[in-house]
Amino acid sequence: MTSGKVSDLPVRLGSAVVMLVVSGGALWLGGWVWTGFVLLLALGVLWEWNRLVGRFNVSGLAETVWFFAGVVYIGGAALAMMALRNGPQFIPVDGQSMGYAPLEVLLGYIVPIIAVDAGAYFSGRAIGGPKIAPKISPSKTWAGLGGGALAAGLVGVGNELADFGPAAGSPGYDMASIALALLAGGLIAVVAQSGDFFESWMKRRADVKDSSHLIPGHGGLFDRLDGFLAVFFMLFVIALGLRLLG
Repeated sequence: MTSGKVSDLPVRLGSAVVMLVVSGGALWLGGWVWTGFVLLLALGVLWEWNRLVGRFNVSGLAETVWFFAGVVYIGGAALAMMALRNGPQFIPVDGQSMGYAPLEVLLGYIVPIIAVDAGAYFSGRAIGGPKIAPKISPSKTWAGLGGGALAAGLVGVGNELADFGPAAGSPGYDMASIALALLAGGLIAVVAQSGDFFESWMKRRADVKDSSHLIPGHGGLFDRLDGFLAVFFMLFVIALGLRLLG
């Protein structure tokens, strides 16, 4: 580790602790606190999105299209985050959350995405091998993607065996449900990594290292939430599709 990274470590750790406390507290309290927290995140990411697009050197019409694309992408992900905690109506009912409990949201939907990053990091460093898209994200390998998928799948299997969170809808388990949990882990890994690549592509096109400097030592909100946005947007699309199909 270089001296620059060592000197930056206390700032990064401090920022990480603050992020965990604030996000964990909002998730635990739910209701309007969770709604307000998610809205602030969405507005912050949309600001960073427009900041990147402003450096694309495209026409005014193209910037407008990018803006509306950001509203749909970020807004859809935010609605999914709200719905998981507050219920399908997105906002609290009489100030109360009507969706999943805090630990169910954490272990069922957030931890699998974190597991993708952790599994990809360790397996990518341990195994190495071919890069997925070196011109966009030089550190991402196929081995890392496989490790991330396995890690997320194992979290899903654990939830299935414990009948916890979304897995509680069907009590008990069998080989089919275990296989489905592993498959879901693979899908989460692919979607989360796609979100990571997409944000990396936007930053390369904008010729910047970080989406912003909102979080000391960590860059911007978009940098930290790229995989989450992709996964929650996919959940939004699936839920919307199911509702339209009745």
